[in-house]
Amino acid sequence: MKQKFYITTPIYYVNGAPHLGHAYTSTAADALARFKRLDGFDVFFLTGTDEHGQKVEAAARAAGLDPQSFTDQVAADFKDMAARMNISNDDFIRTTEPRHKHACQELWQRLVDAGAIYLGKYEGWYAVRDEAFYDEEELVTASDGSKKAPTGAPVEWVIEPSYFFRLKDFQEKLLKLYEDHPDFIAPQAKRNEVLSFVRGGLNDLSVSRTSFSWGIPVPGDPDHVMYVWLDALANYITAIGYPDTSAERYGYWPANVHLVGKEIVRFHAVYWPAFLMAAGLKVPKKVFSHGWWTVESEKMSKSLGNFIDVRPLIDEFGLDPVRFFLLREVPFGGDGDFSRKALISRLNVELANDLGNLAQRTLTFIAKNAGGVVPACGELAAPDILLLDQAEALTPKVRDALERLAFHEALEEIWKLVRAANAYIDHQAPWSLRKTDTVRMNTVLLVLLEVIRVIAVLLQPFMPETMTKLLDQLGIPKDARQIADLEPRLVEGTSLPAPFGIFPRYVEAA
Repeated sequence: MKQKFYITTPIYYVNGAPHLGHAYTSTAADALARFKRLDGFDVFFLTGTDEHGQKVEAAARAAGLDPQSFTDQVAADFKDMAARMNISNDDFIRTTEPRHKHACQELWQRLVDAGAIYLGKYEGWYAVRDEAFYDEEELVTASDGSKKAPTGAPVEWVIEPSYFFRLKDFQEKLLKLYEDHPDFIAPQAKRNEVLSFVRGGLNDLSVSRTSFSWGIPVPGDPDHVMYVWLDALANYITAIGYPDTSAERYGYWPANVHLVGKEIVRFHAVYWPAFLMAAGLKVPKKVFSHGWWTVESEKMSKSLGNFIDVRPLIDEFGLDPVRFFLLREVPFGGDGDFSRKALISRLNVELANDLGNLAQRTLTFIAKNAGGVVPACGELAAPDILLLDQAEALTPKVRDALERLAFHEALEEIWKLVRAANAYIDHQAPWSLRKTDTVRMNTVLLVLLEVIRVIAVLLQPFMPETMTKLLDQLGIPKDARQIADLEPRLVEGTSLPAPFGIFPRYVEAA
């Protein structure tokens, strides 16, 4: 039986259109999900939209729509982005779906039955933009003297009846979770931040609101709607069948990794495991936070009008170059800066020059000088063995990097082999061997084909469309493109299709 692997993106908040940051998270999750499938795992990959809360209600009003019509439109836009980015999610959950309302109300009742929820009165600072409550000591003073959330969001003093979750009761349990599972929160800087927050003392958490109605009603008290984060976080178990914990799909729980933006780590690493512990459910195995993208060194913001929609980038540069750039440009977990110049450089240097040229000149040479078939292998020389050994060692290196969600590192390991193969073809010069030693020429060509095959198989999670084209050109059957299929060598005499370029160079219009 295949080992199960469950990965999630955060469900995206629908108060605005999808942008580069959403595409980044989805592409990273997709690459890991695809790699795990490639490596023989039974994968469940979830994404979706978070559609309740005061902020969405306000955005709908500003758009002149009722909240459901507004969320229908924006959720469709997020689905379109996922399709255009070739995201291989197994489910797309919307928190306005009946299945989710049912799951949330069942989870709420379970928390009530456990004595983890009580009715009280909330009085304190609330940021509508963040959908978050803040303690006085967390606030910062703006230049105009007003109080702001640590994120810079405006805050307001709120007094209203509220149900509370007994978060204080889980302080020691959470600290033990972090101690027993040091990889539960990553990267390390975010782990340290969460540890500091929890060690500083936890207050009970307001988990209902009465000042607006766009949310899931609290069971037995419809004047209250659930706090949007309790509602949103529950999506991860709704999608696998909760409250039916005996369902086959529920076997994917606990999630192996929740990918989140760095601004929502606290919700996932503090509130979410506390809710689950209180409900007697297992906690996820890892919460991994990635950084933010700036645009030409400026933070993306509505006021600057520099939010980037990836779909025009795909139209201009192609899908796989955009996917490659997002995961290659910066270490996952850190912040990154988007620029056209950097994207064009990655496309032209690493994709067109390095990989595209390696594949094109090898396959074209075989078509012209080796009968267009997989050549016979003669005796291997030291340079052949060295390069083949490097190719054989690549899979565990990529696997290790992706276990750590170091996407840029996995790609660099692959590119070390690409560069080595380019150096090999230059040194072995099959165009010269054609005149002097065709047996040796064929051996060199076969070694190159083997190396390109390894590269193409391992790049499938990052650039699935283009690597499908390359593997087609290598004559690899569609059912022989898993990591487990790398072991047997290519079959001598296999006919190869006519070669064609896979990464055209990008030239800026004059």
